[in-house]
Amino acid sequence: MSQPLTELFPTEDNIPEQFKITQSIEQREYLVGGELKTWSGNLNPVLSPVYIKEGGKLKQKLIGSTPLLTSTESLAALDAAVKAYDLGHGVWPTKSVTDRIEHVEKFLVAMRSQREEVVKLLMWEIAKTQKDAEKEFDRTCEYIVDTIKAYKELDRNSAKLIEDQGFMAQIRRVPLGVSLCMGPYNYPLNETFSTLIPALIMGNTVVFKPAKYGVLLIRPLIEAFRDCFPAGVINIIYGRGRETVGALMESGKVDVFAFIGTNKGANDLKKLHPKSHRLKAILGLDAKNPGIILPDADIENAVNECIMGSLSFNGQRCTALKILFVHKSIVDVFISKFNEGVKKLKPGMPWEPGVSLTPLPEPGKVEFLSDLVDDAKRNGASVVNDNGGEFSETFFYPAVLYPVNRNMKVYAEEQFGPVVPIVPFDEDDEAIQYVLNSNFGQQVSIFGMESKRVANLMDAFVNQVGRINLNTQCQRGPDTFPFNGRKDSAEGTLSVADALRVFSIRTIVATKSTDENKQIISNIIRNRESAFLSTDYIF
Repeated sequence: MSQPLTELFPTEDNIPEQFKITQSIEQREYLVGGELKTWSGNLNPVLSPVYIKEGGKLKQKLIGSTPLLTSTESLAALDAAVKAYDLGHGVWPTKSVTDRIEHVEKFLVAMRSQREEVVKLLMWEIAKTQKDAEKEFDRTCEYIVDTIKAYKELDRNSAKLIEDQGFMAQIRRVPLGVSLCMGPYNYPLNETFSTLIPALIMGNTVVFKPAKYGVLLIRPLIEAFRDCFPAGVINIIYGRGRETVGALMESGKVDVFAFIGTNKGANDLKKLHPKSHRLKAILGLDAKNPGIILPDADIENAVNECIMGSLSFNGQRCTALKILFVHKSIVDVFISKFNEGVKKLKPGMPWEPGVSLTPLPEPGKVEFLSDLVDDAKRNGASVVNDNGGEFSETFFYPAVLYPVNRNMKVYAEEQFGPVVPIVPFDEDDEAIQYVLNSNFGQQVSIFGMESKRVANLMDAFVNQVGRINLNTQCQRGPDTFPFNGRKDSAEGTLSVADALRVFSIRTIVATKSTDENKQIISNIIRNRESAFLSTDYIF
């Protein structure tokens, strides 16, 4: 780090013109029943993690405000979604697959026209680098394209009649009902849309509450949502969760709960639903993904992957490597090379070229991470990298902790930030027992070259986590791969194809294969008398 962290914050004059927010964005609009309503009540200020130098002092940048809606407005949004679904008889759930695809494609065109504004807001709201913000936007657009392709393929596979044991039938997927979609602040566009778009395209109606941080970036898209979908199909609300979402769940009218956040938050909200057995939950939750570096690992590759895995977007990813188990025979070399790599990461503002480390958007995060570091030091660890754990306002410089043991909070607790705990080990069983006894079960990364040893570890983990990565960091992509977890890490499986399935249910029309029944089925299909029973083929 070539300069103190405080000096990294800019003056207004030092911000490139194309990235400036010269006037606070006051948002009072929210979407209910196809209408943009104007909120006249209190607003929630949106403070950027970026501080601005003014007269020798640092001042947190106010970039806008959003409506602090109440349960009254959120329940009105829910009622609009319930009305639009109309017990499965509404316009949207009864539309043809082709028609719903056309609506989503229209939205995608409108969304792409807002790329520059959404990227800028990602940078200001959550301090995501320009490169990563652009990647998140483009990946989200690609996800929508891939979802449409997957939906066409799913429908093509369903466009046939099957016969078995004297019965003929057609099996298709139909929507589940009213969905409540809530995304995370670290990927407020991509991960939110990975549930929102599949829910919509499968015929569900939606109440959507943007992430707690990264909320303003939905504003450039809200008119597109209004214009591209029938009234009530997508409803967008804002405000504090306890005043808005709690009321939605208590109503019992939510059929699908799509939530990416903490397992505690998910548990608390699910308990509010009066008919929990009727609630379908799709959850992406906490993780404590370990990286296990064996003595014969390719050190250069392991170091590079572990740096990216633990510190990309400041470690604020559920798929981040949250703890590293390094064999004692190579731990000194590993730490030396790891620290060299960390030193090369450029700290700065999101718009600066080549920047890797940026301020943290979550209030209180710096204090939380400092407490983890202090606790580790009290229990025998040291900060082994230069400037590790130094902070200024919202900026926290990565802290590499060694040796970490089970007596430290950071051993089991998810840090969700730039703190890298390193645990030395002798026997592979030490790492295996960590995974077996963890409350989380999302992913694990194994770095090593001896196939038998790697295979033994793989077999130990296949019934513990959703994904095992060999000589690479933990990650979600490609989006065609299943993304899930066990224990407190997830419920349900997401990928392009899996998401379509979790937001729908298979329904079957069946009859005995008699001549009379075959004639009835033939007439229905030939005369297009049913929206469900059809052999139309989408190209």
